[in-house]
Amino acid sequence: MKLTLRVWRQRDADADGGMSTYDVDGISPDMSFLEMLDTLNEELILKGDDPVAFDHDCREGICGACSLVINGEAHGPERTTSCQLHMRSFRDGDTIDVEPWRAAAFPVVRDLVVDRSAFDRIIQSGGYITAPTGAAPEAHATPVPKPDADSAFEHAECIGCGACVAACPNGSAMLFTSAKVNHLNVLPQGTPERESRVLDMVTTMDDEGFGGCTLAGECATACPKGIPLFSITRMNREYVRAARKGRR
Repeated sequence: MKLTLRVWRQRDADADGGMSTYDVDGISPDMSFLEMLDTLNEELILKGDDPVAFDHDCREGICGACSLVINGEAHGPERTTSCQLHMRSFRDGDTIDVEPWRAAAFPVVRDLVVDRSAFDRIIQSGGYITAPTGAAPEAHATPVPKPDADSAFEHAECIGCGACVAACPNGSAMLFTSAKVNHLNVLPQGTPERESRVLDMVTTMDDEGFGGCTLAGECATACPKGIPLFSITRMNREYVRAARKGRR
């Protein structure tokens, strides 16, 4: 395959960025999108040019590091992570635009790399339990109804990639935050912090500069792990309940 790539290049957070055009040839349809970028970078290095900076880690669709907007879509045309997107999703001769996440709370560090530490601060504000747990308990020591266990697991699948923010027209982090809130709030171990958790995490999310949620639904459509949209409405109910109790 021969492709034309239009890639966002930006030296650092303070520099102006812009799209640069590159031609790559000999791309196998079985390559992942990141392997294709590796090929481009090898060619750039051989020419003495700076390689394109992009985030990656496990390349197995687990870590959530590979944050790319491909042809205007978070992670590209398939509902998966960029590292699991294969070049057979494109056609020979295609022109592909590659950009970083676009959100005020995710400032560009260099090229396609953005700073997603705002997510870390949301988790730090409430993503923990204070009950001492000691060593790993017997699996059946704390009975958990199966629907609750299934719900907790569903929300725990969130990998924090940020595709929900990149896809949202408002740059909202509600799907990410709701996944982290609901994951712990539904389990017995998370009950003591249930009210303070949702209040603290939503407040931190707002303070980080993420946009407001209007339930456009683009976040759930882009989520590679299928976190459902009703996760947001569930968190909103938790938030209203906790806020009302706090005013009493």
